[in-house]
Amino acid sequence: MTVSTQGSIHDVLVLPYLNHAIRMLESGYATATDIDNAMCFGCGYPQGPLATADEIGAAAVRDALLARFEETGDNLHKPADLLTKVAGESGTFASVAGDHAKAPELRHTIEKIGVVGTGTMASGIVQVFAQAGYDVVFVGRSQEKLDGVVAGITKSLDKAIAKGRSDEATKTAVLGRLTGSTSREDLGEADLIVEGIAEDLEVKTQLFKDLDRIAKTGAILATTTSSMPITELAKVTARPGDVIGMHFFNPAPVMKLVEVVTTDLTSPEVDETVRALSAAVKKVPVSCGDRSGFIVNALLFPYLNDAVKLHESGVAIAEIDAAIKETAGFPMGPFELLDVVGNDVSLAIQSELRNEFGEPGFDPAALLVQKVEEGKLGRKTGEGFHTY
Repeated sequence: MTVSTQGSIHDVLVLPYLNHAIRMLESGYATATDIDNAMCFGCGYPQGPLATADEIGAAAVRDALLARFEETGDNLHKPADLLTKVAGESGTFASVAGDHAKAPELRHTIEKIGVVGTGTMASGIVQVFAQAGYDVVFVGRSQEKLDGVVAGITKSLDKAIAKGRSDEATKTAVLGRLTGSTSREDLGEADLIVEGIAEDLEVKTQLFKDLDRIAKTGAILATTTSSMPITELAKVTARPGDVIGMHFFNPAPVMKLVEVVTTDLTSPEVDETVRALSAAVKKVPVSCGDRSGFIVNALLFPYLNDAVKLHESGVAIAEIDAAIKETAGFPMGPFELLDVVGNDVSLAIQSELRNEFGEPGFDPAALLVQKVEEGKLGRKTGEGFHTY
């Protein structure tokens, strides 16, 4: 396959991404507004995929995808039934939004927050809640780790002060709401506990068994996992209705998006409370169910994988990156983003999506696999698709 124009690169990479989003809406997995908000606030895109499809026009998207489908035979390029329907009716995806009828409210009293973990994500979550006025107990394995969290938050607050976005009184108040502990038992009075530990199902499972024993009745147990099955964590507790996903994006104090992930066991009151709480701490909550990739990763990584396959066909990396930034308005080209995320992380997520959805078109690109095998993981190793 030869691609020589920026318009063609746009069609090869962006149109299947739009089609995936339309299928996600069609399945009832998430609303149009939540899908668009997820990609805007989770990836920094100028607008969401459904708004983009409306801007291009459903009929134009359908016709271009049909042309791609005839060329490739890839089921992922076959226009979604909903796309065909909307195009035939000259309608828009905005008209089938299916949004929440009213703003969510706190159905549980939330005054004290617990956080398990001391890494970058956990530290960021601690800062988010403390800045929003909540007392936060955070648990780590050593005093050194706990001190590291406080030092990191202090540095972040000092930067905000230097830029005129905060002041010393605010910094003192935020730091005064922090309590570090090396004992999980100190989480017993928390109204919501968020875990931000390693992405290892066995480790998380043991943690949730422990939290089930420690947490008070009515406490919400949340995980910020981006890949583990939340239902499995819920099932090891005696309170599966109180278990939910609260997927923050990194860095948590900066990124606005929180994917609120419910299982079939999560109570509606817990779901609504977590959405309301996310809004209260100045985040944008989007709702979705417990399946691999949630909204953002399920739409983002197939597009990145397709970019690698397009390069394998002979199109230069620089040409692809430039075309996407110019024609789609994305803040980074796909290869720039792959190197930031890490090729190992990208491969792992793409492999999960292939297993979850069973689509041959989701097979990880051979060059992506090769980069990981060679240890060329991106910025963190000094070389990925670009050299640093």
